[in-house]
Order: sequence, then structure tokens, then C-alpha cells
Amino acid sequence: MEEKNIIELKNIRKSYDGESDVISDINLQIKKGEFVTLLGPSGCGKTTLLRMIGGFEVPTEGEILLHGENISKLPPNERPINTVFQKYALFPHMNVYENIAFGLKLKKLPKNEVNKKVKKALEIVDLEGFEKRKINTLSGGQQQRIAIARAIVNEPEILLLDEPLGALDYKMRREMQLELKLMHKELGITFIFVTHDQEEALTMSDRIVVLSQGHIQQVGRPEDIYRIPRNAFVADFIGESNIFHGKMTGYKEVEFLNAKFNCEEDYPSGTEVEVVIRPEGIQWCSYEEGKVKGEVISCVFKGTYYEITLLDKDGKNEIVVYDKKPLAVGTSMGVKVAAEDIHVMLYDTHKNHFVVEREGMLFDAYFSPSDARLSDDAKEGRVKGNIVSIIYKGDHYSYTVVTEENENYFVNDEYLWNSGDFVSIVIPENKIEYNLLKEEA
Repeated sequence: MEEKNIIELKNIRKSYDGESDVISDINLQIKKGEFVTLLGPSGCGKTTLLRMIGGFEVPTEGEILLHGENISKLPPNERPINTVFQKYALFPHMNVYENIAFGLKLKKLPKNEVNKKVKKALEIVDLEGFEKRKINTLSGGQQQRIAIARAIVNEPEILLLDEPLGALDYKMRREMQLELKLMHKELGITFIFVTHDQEEALTMSDRIVVLSQGHIQQVGRPEDIYRIPRNAFVADFIGESNIFHGKMTGYKEVEFLNAKFNCEEDYPSGTEVEVVIRPEGIQWCSYEEGKVKGEVISCVFKGTYYEITLLDKDGKNEIVVYDKKPLAVGTSMGVKVAAEDIHVMLYDTHKNHFVVEREGMLFDAYFSPSDARLSDDAKEGRVKGNIVSIIYKGDHYSYTVVTEENENYFVNDEYLWNSGDFVSIVIPENKIEYNLLKEEA
């Protein structure tokens, strides 16, 4: 029997004071008992989305349904939902027992029932016997567990977790990931978890929702998100990826880096595509045997593997490979890739657009990302904004630039800029396509 949706988000949009949207047209279904992670970079809207589910924010448009009933304007205390924040918000003047029992006492439950529920919550978070401890005597990991105990003691249908592991060190964070997964299994309630940590999302989730700039980029199981990313943003954000521009040359055959490879996707011959290969999917071979040949330009030890970068023989594309054994810089090598390790996506051929006045008339102006470049001279370019996304694609960087009007522009540039840089976009006049918009300005 198919599990029912416990939460449904329908056409959710959120903006503040009439400004540009923080969240745009979000549609999502979450089933009862799932562990769903909202994943994305800072500013992508994941915490805003979580706060709307929790009742701390009201959608500008759209509906939030709980068991099919619209709860969009219901206050937090009237929802069967509890939230654990990154800052645990524990009461420092209360001991552990008093912190966990606080919500139960507000409900005026009998003392013996409060005792029973607090004891059970402490067992779940593995802190039995800590009832009388003061909050300031606890470690960060213990405080985090108390915050979770305080949330689950009310037996909510849904538990929201807003980057609750962010303040922990790496080792404690790894331990708490496993603890949370076990708690989820034991409690059987729905977990909605927010993080910007890709490894955390892959480790813990039943499904991952990847967000960028207020939009859902992909929803799927961790394995599918990693192995079959829907677009270059997902491929780049979830782990390390080699991304190359290519073209289909036959049935399940793709050409990139001046070589032809078998693959598992099929598009019509001649279709422009982007090819994604994870570093662990590339194998070394002798220089003579390699379909792609090059020279090792760096080898960095990463703890459990070496990250080795190969520059192809044309000196244009860098290829990142993970291997258990190091290779000396300057070594000439070939690489090979099996069909199952090559993921092919359709190339996004979108054109950028702006409106320009010429001789008293307004025109729609279009240009391709490859026909422009970035400049730090605000007077040089036609369009100005801040870089919000950088994706390396073998021989160039793909940038997303957002203007003050919240318009997105895409530029391919061989030079490395930094996220947040204020830049102007320079487009040669002969690379702009004009279409008349209307007769008068």
C-alpha cells in the first residue's frame, strides 16, 4: 500500500516587502515517516522553506497542506510540528529535566506522565541520568541531544531540523549523523532536515531536495542525485565532478575531449550535451592506450585517497581523478572511462536577454553565455551584478550573475572570479541579436 503524503507544498512563493522572491513556485510532496533533506548553498531559500512549514513564516502565495488540510496561516503552536534550530535555544537557568519538560508542563500534563515522557526522550537521545545536569556543563553534542529530546517529547508528527549539527566539530558531527538516523528509525516520525553539507545529506536522507536561488533543482534518492544529476548545478554541488561539453555521435556514443566514448544515455546524433564523470569513475592507463592523454599537474593527499589533476595534451582541459596511489607531477598518463561512469545531460542552450534602446526604439537583445566575458570595470559592461554561482567545466568557468533587479545572466569565462564579486558583463556588439520590441521608447 502506497504511503500517503503528510506534507504537500503547492505553488509556494515567498517575498519580503514586495521585493524579489526568496522562494519561487515550489511544489513538493513529503510522505509520512520520510527523512527528507533540503540541501543547497547559503541563501538558496532552504531555511525560509523550513520556517514556512513550521509556521514561523507565512507564504506570499501558495498552500501548505498537512494531511490534505491547508495550514499555511496556522501558528506554530497549533501545528503537530516541532523544530530544532542550529542555536539550540535551551534555557540556561533550567536543568536538563526542566528544559525537556517545559512544553509538557505548559500543557498541564500530570506529573507522572511528564516524568514518563522525559525519561523516554532521554533514553532515545542516550542521555539517561542527565536530568539534574545544568545546561552549561554539557558539551555541544549533549546540548544538541537535549534540544532534540525537548522537541520529540511532545510526540510531533513532523520534526524540523535547521542545520542542528552546524556548531559541532567534524568527529561529533559524523557521530550525530548516525545518531539522528537511528532516532528517525526508532521514532518513525517525519524528519525534514536542512543543511548545506552534501556529505551529510547523502549519509542521512531517504530523499534529497536540491535548491538553488529559491527553486528546486532536483528531488530524488541520494544515489540518484549523486549518479544521475539533472543539471550542471546539481552535478557540481553534490560532490566533485568533471563536467565537459560534448556532442552525441551515434547510438549511446558521445564525443568529448576529442575522443568518442560509449555511454548509457541516448540522444539524437549531433545533440549538444554536457558530460559528467565523477573522479572515482576515471581509470588510469598507459599514455599510448588512453583515449584522452595528458600530464599530471597536481597530486594532493586527501586522507583516504589522492586527488590527482591531469591536464590534457591540448593544454585546455583539467581532469580530476581519485586514486589510492599517488602520481608524480609531470607524469604522462592516459585515462579511460567505462560507459556506466559517464552521465550525459542535455546542454542548456539558453540565451541571455536584456532590453536596449536604439535610435528611439526598444529592442529585445540576446547573447549567448560563450559570447560574453566578465570585467571588474563597471563602465565597460552592459549588464552589472554579483556572481552567485561558479561551475568549473574543464576548460572554462560557468558563472551566474544576478543584477540588482534580481535578473540572472550566464557567462562562460576562462578566468577565475570569486563568488560575490561585483562584475560587469562585456558583450561584443557583433555577438548581440536584436529584435524590435515596440516603435517608441
